Amino acid sequence: MLQSRSRIHGQAYGHGHPDEHGHGPSSPHPAQAVPWSILRMALVARLGTALAAIVVLWATVLLTTVRW
Repeated sequence: MLQSRSRIHGQAYGHGHPDEHGHGPSSPHPAQAVPWSILRMALVARLGTALAAIVVLWATVLLTTVRW
């Protein structure tokens, strides 16, 4: 069975390792920049995107199940 890092070193984890997180355990990860976000789109744009996705998915289903 593998031992945790704190037992191997004899002290608590978080003592300067480079792979350590830069925020506290109770705070969330910092926000990252994204090129687009569906949450920032207007309602009409969200509905249009959803409709386009539905059309693509149904087209995929129909083209793979219908025998020409």
